[in-house]
Amino acid sequence: MTQDRLANLPEADYTPEQRRVHDELVNGPRGGLRGPFGALLRSPDLADRVRQLGDYIRFGNSLSPALREFIILLTARFWVAQYEWYAHRKISVEAGLNPAHVDAIEVGKRPANMSEDETVIYDFIHEVLYDKDVSDKTYAAAVTRFGEKTVLDMLCTSGYFGFVSLILNTKRHPVPDGTKPLKPL
Repeated sequence: MTQDRLANLPEADYTPEQRRVHDELVNGPRGGLRGPFGALLRSPDLADRVRQLGDYIRFGNSLSPALREFIILLTARFWVAQYEWYAHRKISVEAGLNPAHVDAIEVGKRPANMSEDETVIYDFIHEVLYDKDVSDKTYAAAVTRFGEKTVLDMLCTSGYFGFVSLILNTKRHPVPDGTKPLKPL
């Protein structure tokens, strides 16, 4: 398997716009050129817009860090996104997600003993990803529990990380040696 298609461009070859976006990534909350951004720098305007959206999704939306990471892991698992799973598995536990929930998601199982928030989010995101729609019952439960703004943040978190997963999968972004790969379900 070819590894790391769309590898990072040499910094010495950056255009002024690529340099500006690179510096925004390095000096912003991400603290570096990670994930899809090395590939996205080929289109600095796109990379910058994705960075801005991602900054909101990752660092500014209405979900708690643990619930946001829960959605990211559900989405990474759906796309069998190796790098996304590797990166966010650790972040999710640090954010307070139950490691047993992470283990269940990894093998395609519904986590046991979820909180009410996690249950509503799991049902909602699972339906979005696997059914390509959300039932009226599940939608109503999510709106009742969280309100429309957070439901939109849930959708956009999954959508954004689906987008990121597609880029990372296509570029076959490497994970560190010795990383246990996600198996297809």
